[in-house]
Amino acid sequence: MATPVTTDEIYERYLRKAITEINRLSHEIAQAADGAPTALPTGHPLANIFLLKYGPQAQELQEGVAFHGRAGSALIKSLQRLHVDPLEVYGTNCVKFAGCDLALAADWLRRELRIVEPKLIVVMGEDAAEFLNGVGYALATPIDVALDDLQRFTPTIEALAVPDIDLALDEAPAKTAFWNAFKAVGPWWAALPPY
Repeated sequence: MATPVTTDEIYERYLRKAITEINRLSHEIAQAADGAPTALPTGHPLANIFLLKYGPQAQELQEGVAFHGRAGSALIKSLQRLHVDPLEVYGTNCVKFAGCDLALAADWLRRELRIVEPKLIVVMGEDAAEFLNGVGYALATPIDVALDDLQRFTPTIEALAVPDIDLALDEAPAKTAFWNAFKAVGPWWAALPPY
């Protein structure tokens, strides 16, 4: 008679599979970049919150990691202020490197969403929303950037459209606009069941 598999064992198997798939995807991105600087995805591969912006900044390309630098620091502070566990967040760019083939980038983003299976996707900026709307993700409803509340992206994923964080770091009104939109993540997180 076989021993039953515990919930923890099931989770560990899913986690190992997700790590393997993200590593495989990162390797494919690096190969496609052919030596060009890339900003690979970062965060937990089974995160509840999926952060998405359009393209990498210089610091991200220099370090090779999405959300490295000023944007990442601002987001960590914002998540801490909202009492959201930063270890429950995955971050990526629509376009991973300069000159990236957009059809390939769309395929990578679809794969990332399938691997991570987030409960919330935070779309940063109109260009990221337009890109996400165009990837053809299964059962997806287009994101409306004019709405400043949670939206249904798929039957299992909610979405929140916020201003582009990279454009919001240098001026007080832009910071305030970003914060006012992003702070909806806090109540969403607090309402998640504890299991």
